[in-house]
Amino acid sequence: MSTAREQPIFSTRAHVFQIDPATKRNWIPAGKHALTVSYFYDATRNVYRIISIGGAKAIINSTVTPNMTFTKTSQKFGQWADSRANTVYGLGFASEQHLTQFAEKFQEVKEAARLAREKSQDGGELTSPALGLAAHQVPPSPLVSANGPGDEKLFRSQSADVPGPAERERLKKMLSEGSVGEVQWEAEFFALQDSNNKLAGALREANAAAAQWRQQLEAQRAEAERLRQRVAELEAQAAAEQPSASEKEGSQALEQLEALVQTKDQEIQTLKNQTGGPREAVDATEREETQHKVQDLETRNAELEHQLRATERSLEEARAERERARAEVGRAAQLLDVRLFELSELREGLARLAEGTP
Repeated sequence: MSTAREQPIFSTRAHVFQIDPATKRNWIPAGKHALTVSYFYDATRNVYRIISIGGAKAIINSTVTPNMTFTKTSQKFGQWADSRANTVYGLGFASEQHLTQFAEKFQEVKEAARLAREKSQDGGELTSPALGLAAHQVPPSPLVSANGPGDEKLFRSQSADVPGPAERERLKKMLSEGSVGEVQWEAEFFALQDSNNKLAGALREANAAAAQWRQQLEAQRAEAERLRQRVAELEAQAAAEQPSASEKEGSQALEQLEALVQTKDQEIQTLKNQTGGPREAVDATEREETQHKVQDLETRNAELEHQLRATERSLEEARAERERARAEVGRAAQLLDVRLFELSELREGLARLAEGTP
């Protein structure tokens, strides 16, 4: 191939595949990394070719003919059959936009090849209206980025970065060799590898979340058991105290003390009345004895009043203690209900996780 007669008119980067000639079903990748894939126009022969170089060999050297068809098999993958090379080529692009641009250029080149064939059969001037290129003279068309930075960007023809003579000679040598290496891999290997990594990461996250939920579940179970034991202790304590019987006994003791105090008050009043009236017949000894009795009764009355107040205080304390026990039992029961609800939610979450994990 002469460097003056063949120039690149469009370039992009993609993962290159060829159909397995043995099975005609599996794809064989040309390498682990994306390669440059270019459209070339041979002004001397008036033909268009798709060429991709990998290392020192031409991975793709396909002459575009009017009966070829480029098919999009997915959002980022396309293919075409080359009957002359007796193979099918596949390209995996970095984005749907790159695939669309390559497919559009394929249609343009295909149309230009059809027009060139018709004009060559008619014997007229050979031109390519679809690409605006003369058949016998193609101006220099080096490659310039059209879609920003990165290895996966597309290129279009402009007047900069013209391949030098040494580069064109290298391309010519690689194209002349024309052999393609074969490696047994699947067609969508790289896409499947990426999907597998994502699924593995999601599975690890799900397992970590399940382990954390199991720890929380065990902690909730231990807390619920502790609360059950506490409620049982409080109920046993409340039953042992028997607040109703204690109140009844306290009330009866209080009534008896009050009745005794009233009786003693009446006796004191009677004795006072007896000592306060004229008793000329009672001598001094009887008066002293009566006074001693009055003093004894007053002392006894004071003691009974003190006992009464102590009994009242004990009764109030017993009532307050009972109320506190009831309140504590109520709070413990509420906390137990909350823990049981949280435990139920954790069980449901683990069940959903188990159902969703493959």
